[in-house]
Amino acid sequence: MNAKGILDQLMKQAGGSSGGKGQGSSGFDVNQLMNGLSSQLSGRGSQGSGVDMKSLLGGGALGLLIGSKRGRKVGGKALKYGAIAGVGVLAWKAWQNYQSGQGDDAREGQPLERLQGQQQERRSLEILQAMIMAARADGHIDEAERAQLTEQIDALGADEELHAWVERQFQAPLDAEALAKQADSPQAAREMYLVSVAMIDDQNPMERAWLDQLAKALKLEPDMATELEKQALEAS
Repeated sequence: MNAKGILDQLMKQAGGSSGGKGQGSSGFDVNQLMNGLSSQLSGRGSQGSGVDMKSLLGGGALGLLIGSKRGRKVGGKALKYGAIAGVGVLAWKAWQNYQSGQGDDAREGQPLERLQGQQQERRSLEILQAMIMAARADGHIDEAERAQLTEQIDALGADEELHAWVERQFQAPLDAEALAKQADSPQAAREMYLVSVAMIDDQNPMERAWLDQLAKALKLEPDMATELEKQALEAS
């Protein structure tokens, strides 16, 4: 499969341009990124991450996944594009904050941006799966929208294997426990939760319920989940 390539393109869409911070690339030092990320993301306010919100909402895989028909306001706090663009870095930063700066335990797993090869491909699949499940959480994706989403993902370069995998994700039961079992590490669990937060509107009861179910399934402590949500919001 080529999940990494698809996720990279979605992250670049979220980041606004290929000349941005490049969080989707594997060649960056995470600690350096984290040191600069807060200042880069702060001060944006309602301007978001510099991305053309109307363009994203008007079409493309990311805009369709987020779902413009849900009535979300362009530039609103529910559109956490910065969190999608920097999911691995932000989830790691949340862990460091949660651990009061002591988050350097190798058992936690590595951020997406540090992974290589098959590990990076697997993590990309986990994040893509979390994004699709979050997009489905409000129960509003119909057959026509599924077909359109699959077509848009194919247009990003999905091969036949990934195409079949995407189809299965849209047909599978919405099961937080099953999704959580895909996490390869605690860091993966944090990334999956953070990208889910970025995808949904937590003011929607069905979507808020999905987040709560996912946090429990991923075995995230309430304070950890809160910190991840804080990072997603600050990245808006």
